[in-house]
Amino acid sequence: MKKRELELVVISDVHLGTYGCKANELLQYLKSINPKTLVINGDFIDIWQFKKKYFPQSHLKIIKYVLNLSLNGCEVIYITGNHDELLRKFSPMNFEKIELVDKKVLNLDGKSTWIFHGDAFDASVHHSKWIAKLGGIGYDYLIRINNISNWFLQKMGKEKYSFSKKIKNSVKKAVKFISDFEQVASEIAIENKYDYVICGHIHQPQKRIITTHKGSCLYLNSGDWIENLTSLEYNKKKWEIYTYKHTDFSTKNSENIKELD
Repeated sequence: MKKRELELVVISDVHLGTYGCKANELLQYLKSINPKTLVINGDFIDIWQFKKKYFPQSHLKIIKYVLNLSLNGCEVIYITGNHDELLRKFSPMNFEKIELVDKKVLNLDGKSTWIFHGDAFDASVHHSKWIAKLGGIGYDYLIRINNISNWFLQKMGKEKYSFSKKIKNSVKKAVKFISDFEQVASEIAIENKYDYVICGHIHQPQKRIITTHKGSCLYLNSGDWIENLTSLEYNKKKWEIYTYKHTDFSTKNSENIKELD
């Protein structure tokens, strides 16, 4: 399987250590690309819900593979999120090709690029942390139930269904929060003359230009690896949202990936 050469890849909200994490799919994706720089934009390891009894081998393989990427010349930038906020005690810090920071500004072909997780705009995280953590636990259980229901739907030959997406899209407050989040992030980026602003946190992959009376910027969100299974890819001065599809990875390709292990 020939790897795709990419200048920059951004992933976020992997939530290793939770039942909803799609670690096998993420590993397949990572082994199909060869990025010069990998940005992990927060909530990589879910320290909020960390359980010693649940951290399977597939999740450990992700960590091992990212470390191997750094040893083989890939620059890895780990940006802290709210679920792995414990790491903020140690940032900024550099270890060989791995950089741990709370935010990052990159220059991409002359374009100023501001990258941060996005929880700074979430009042529930800062002022009512116990509510946010309770919501995280509830979300994890919802994903578990969803996984079971999707297993039955697949057996019946029907399409998968996402409970949480349906809830987010139907609750007006949730839709407004996402819209406000994108608008505020973009307004601050425009104020600081950033060309691109990249976030995670809200699990909503997005790529759109936002314009105010002071200018415009390209707002990007890398989504997540629980439901959407998305990343951001930058190559030849273009941004694309990548969405994982099982059909992209045939049985033959899967066998080749196993051999790489």
